[in-house]
Amino acid sequence: MNFPVSRILDESRTTLRLAAPLIIGQLGQMLIGLSDTMMLGWLGVTELAASSFANTIIYLPMMFGIGMSMAVSIRVSFARGANEPATARAALRHGLYITLALGVLTVALAFALLPFLGLFKQDPKVIAVVPNFFVLIAVSMIPAMASMAVKNHADAMNRPWPVFWISIGAVFLDILLNWMFIFGHWGAPRLGLEGAALSTIFSRTLSLGCMIWWCVRDPGMKEWVPIRWFRAPDWPALKDLLRTGFPASMQLLAEVSAFVAASLIIGNMGQAAMASHQVAITCAATIFMVPLGVSMALTVRMGEALGAKTYDTMRPIVLSGWGMGIIFTVLSATSFIVFDREIARAFIEDPSVLDVAAKLLIVAAAFQFCDALQIISAGALRGLDDVHTPAWIAFWAYWVVSIPLGWVFAYPLQMGVTGMWWGITVGLTMTAVLLGRRIWQKTAAGAIH
Repeated sequence: MNFPVSRILDESRTTLRLAAPLIIGQLGQMLIGLSDTMMLGWLGVTELAASSFANTIIYLPMMFGIGMSMAVSIRVSFARGANEPATARAALRHGLYITLALGVLTVALAFALLPFLGLFKQDPKVIAVVPNFFVLIAVSMIPAMASMAVKNHADAMNRPWPVFWISIGAVFLDILLNWMFIFGHWGAPRLGLEGAALSTIFSRTLSLGCMIWWCVRDPGMKEWVPIRWFRAPDWPALKDLLRTGFPASMQLLAEVSAFVAASLIIGNMGQAAMASHQVAITCAATIFMVPLGVSMALTVRMGEALGAKTYDTMRPIVLSGWGMGIIFTVLSATSFIVFDREIARAFIEDPSVLDVAAKLLIVAAAFQFCDALQIISAGALRGLDDVHTPAWIAFWAYWVVSIPLGWVFAYPLQMGVTGMWWGITVGLTMTAVLLGRRIWQKTAAGAIH
């Protein structure tokens, strides 16, 4: 099926209008972690490695929460296309129930893990300073996960800008509070590592409150948000949301847990290796927010097309997403290659950490292409409520291929941290190819009908 270039450009403009605030909003969320990483790096290698270790573990439930909240976006975008406000209201309410419960469960699991942190075989200095920070970051997951449900509802309603401004405000607040509580400025106590976690809790809680306040007050959202936010759940609707959200969560979890496993393997190489990994993964994850924003826009647009039964628009929408992802990653990968040491030096001055982090940024430049294409294809598939097979593809690519191959590169072939990253790159490439092929088949003429 051939499409004129003008049509692809039209779809790209529509996708970009929706994706732009989503991208900036996702970058804003990453800036909280980026500012924490940079400021804790000024304290020392041990604090940076401790932050990396704690956040590495917390990423698992956080990604599960993101996957569950994506079900809200899927259901609301379909409801908007089909003009079914009641479905959208139920999706947001039940999404909040699920994400709040996951946040509380994350805190409980963090407390349960405290006696066993030593089993992860990290540097003893890291294990000694991490417990309080670990628990506090887990507490911040309660408002963070609930915010994801509200944000995805607003995005699916094509109202991303108010939530974007709230998120950006939270970033600047977090930076200010970090400056106060990490280093003890303006009369605040000097709390170091724990100060960064307390800043994150306060910023994320205020952000959630402001998002809900906006939903309630905005006239354009009145028909589409719950009349009563907390009442007895509609169990069939709740189960339907779980049916969609669970495999989406498992797909994200397969990828992120592979990075977590890689981080723990790297942690066994010493705190310098872990700190260099944290610098590089923070940079790569920040860049990843751009294709992730495009992916989220494609979820909304494909869901709307499915609800409105405008099937002929689906392939042009997918092509617009792929094109945007490729163009951006050409620019970002070039920056990583040309300015590898300059980027790494913004985080840490320790020569042993700096050298390894710069090398990892070169690898990150390589895997950005496949990482962008796989997440964009996954977003398009989620818009069609196709979440089960992609979850299995992700599990197979990351856990059957990436982690074993990365371990072989890192230890028997003695490539160290860089080898572990090349193993992950292979899995990302396989996922990009398989998911891209699947969305192309799903959007063929007559395939949806």
